[in-house]
Amino acid sequence: MRLRALLETDALGLRLLGGEDELDRTVRGVMTTDLRDPSRYLSGGELVLTGLAWRRDAADSEPFVRILAGAGVAGLAAGEAELGDIPADLVEACLHHRLPLFAVHETVAFATITEHVVRQVSGERAGDLAAVVDRHRRLMTAGPAGGGPEVVLDLLTSDLDLRAWVLSPTGRQIAGAGEPLPGPLGATLAGHHLAATRTGRRGPHRASVAGTTYSLFPIRNTGRGAVPAARDVRESVLSDWLLAVEADASDWPAPRLDLLQGVTQLIAVERDRRDAARTVRRRLAQEVLELVQTGAAPAEIAARLRVAAPVLLPGLGVAPQWQVVVARVDWTAPEAASAQGSAVITGSTAPAAGEIASGPVAQALLEEILVDPAVSGPDSADRIAVAHTGEEAIALVPLPALTAPLPEAGEEAGQGLGAESDEDAETADGDPALHADALLAAVREPLSAGLADDGRLTLGVSAAVHSAEGLRGALEEARHARRVAAARPGRVCAAGHHELASHVLLLPFVPDDVRRAFTARLLDPLRDYDRRHRAELIETLEAFLDCDGSWTRCAARLHLHVNTLRYRVGRIEQLTGRDLSRLEDKLDFFLALRMS
Repeated sequence: MRLRALLETDALGLRLLGGEDELDRTVRGVMTTDLRDPSRYLSGGELVLTGLAWRRDAADSEPFVRILAGAGVAGLAAGEAELGDIPADLVEACLHHRLPLFAVHETVAFATITEHVVRQVSGERAGDLAAVVDRHRRLMTAGPAGGGPEVVLDLLTSDLDLRAWVLSPTGRQIAGAGEPLPGPLGATLAGHHLAATRTGRRGPHRASVAGTTYSLFPIRNTGRGAVPAARDVRESVLSDWLLAVEADASDWPAPRLDLLQGVTQLIAVERDRRDAARTVRRRLAQEVLELVQTGAAPAEIAARLRVAAPVLLPGLGVAPQWQVVVARVDWTAPEAASAQGSAVITGSTAPAAGEIASGPVAQALLEEILVDPAVSGPDSADRIAVAHTGEEAIALVPLPALTAPLPEAGEEAGQGLGAESDEDAETADGDPALHADALLAAVREPLSAGLADDGRLTLGVSAAVHSAEGLRGALEEARHARRVAAARPGRVCAAGHHELASHVLLLPFVPDDVRRAFTARLLDPLRDYDRRHRAELIETLEAFLDCDGSWTRCAARLHLHVNTLRYRVGRIEQLTGRDLSRLEDKLDFFLALRMS
């Protein structure tokens, strides 16, 4: 804004005392001071407000004004509340240094002037930034991006003093200006955003974390060429990016809100480019998956993997080992509130849960989950190839741990992708293999918020393999692991291949009525006896089985005499009609305790 505009605002109560020829100076900020030398706090272009407490006599005015002029301030406004009329020596000093001087009426608070100047300057900066954003958007739409989202976030910081970050639906930082957002804070903000989106509330959403307020803007491309909006919010909620701004946008004027909406559109263009770049990796995964599922010859699968390896691991020059990850998102019938929320966003009645295309949702979500949460940037998923078939998303993940050279075209399929055993691969230095629990550790909180009360994510992870022949078994292994995860309670569940080698694989698939009948027949007589006699038969049974039927070790663990232990085991056999010296009966008791 110009100094001249201050005189035209009656509410500010300013009276010009000198410097009429300098009123076209630009005001870039405002500062209040009563320091004799405020130069360290001046950067140029400020309107300086002072109550004159620094002035002890007439000799003080000249050095004070000289310091202001040397710092390049736009003007000086002195209050009349302290001394009444502005001293003549101050007027003369300002005339000498060509510094415009205003008198502030004693009834006008400096805070009023400060608020007015800040509001005007901020509005003008926003207008300038809006033009930059619009120009940048046209450039990005017409051709390759010039710097990505970081460019416009830097503008928000430098011109509007707004700290902002682009986050994935799990809270991973895609882009940001200045200090990176801590991972746990990003996950919390993403959870707030997803929960608010599921209720149907329009953005920006307000979130307060540790005393700091953030405004969360959804990032969706609504311009020309944009992907059609989803019929139901559940089709996109787990894949959309968001813009987190460290500010409370609830009282922002419409122009500033429009500016931030323009910023999200600009970032959405970059998001669309990123998705387009994933097309090659998705196609490779789809081709390999189709070959594996149709029982193609190992040599054909190996040839396709040779094509995939350089794309997913450019410059590696050696054959990776591979893991398969299977994910599925299931939706139940939404509650009335959820259906209404979807209708608010889409403008139509929400489809039934079975009509939602869950395969693409799981595909986008699995691509995000497989990115290392410690890695930021939109291109950090270059090693991930995810296909979807039906309601499942299937990822083919290379693990660069092997040292064998890539096979030549004529080599045997069984030897084409390396010669080490699976055991060697899994014990390689650095253990690059994916682990089910670790995959979900950083994303469980935000995804649970996005799934709300009607969605579930289940995920299964195979062991690492390094031959074309091993991929079919890895796929089935990952699918079985996902079914184990689906049998567990919770909105977000995962299981790994190591859980398929024990009774844990079988127990989740036992029908509930069979489970209850089995455990009741074996354990209820013991529980009833314990309640009546406090005999601790259940505890004794667990310890006996845990000690592999060793009388000495079990007695020592329970701090009992061996004869007392024999008496209790005999009572267990009498009440249940079983013989704990027989392997079959021991196994039945073991399973009953695990299912109870």
